[in-house]
Amino acid sequence: MSRYTGPSWKRSRRLGISLSGTGKEISRRNFAPGQHGPNSRTRLSEYGEQLHEKQKLRWMFGLNERQFRLMFVRAGKIREGQHGVNLMILLERRLDNLVYRLGLASTREQARQLVNHGHITVDGKRVDIPSYEVKVGQTISLREKSKNLQQVKDSLDATAARPSYVTFDDNKLEGSLVRLPERDEMEPGINEALVVEYYNKLL
Repeated sequence: MSRYTGPSWKRSRRLGISLSGTGKEISRRNFAPGQHGPNSRTRLSEYGEQLHEKQKLRWMFGLNERQFRLMFVRAGKIREGQHGVNLMILLERRLDNLVYRLGLASTREQARQLVNHGHITVDGKRVDIPSYEVKVGQTISLREKSKNLQQVKDSLDATAARPSYVTFDDNKLEGSLVRLPERDEMEPGINEALVVEYYNKLL
């Protein structure tokens, strides 16, 4: 599947949720794009609602369809917990997402760029794979020469709070995943049950 290169804000408005996590996309125009604007009354079918929810979660974490589907299959092989919640936990454990959660980047897209460019280390070793699965207890930090990046400083200054399943040392500019997140600590705007229903019809 080709990579989407269109306007990210337009996509957020179409789905009715901030994909970047900043909320800026829908703060001024909280309605779908198009000539009818807020008067659009498109009603989704059951399948449409399931697809809509799957796209919200997939685009929020920046995965292509193949990556997302493989992760869904992996989540189904975990014996404990619910399928949809396990999928979200796997997404939360991605390195680019945890860089974002720690406040080293203002969006997941920016976090993915930091990882790709080799600015991030895990347990002292440079990792440039955004999909790297972080284990509980591993330490995520910036390379020494990357600690003065202005975009990192701006992101840290704008970080008001961090989820309770991560810790962060402001002096060392490093943090870690201390435990797996609970469902109520993850994205509240996602109905993971609809994602499970969508793929169960396909697989």
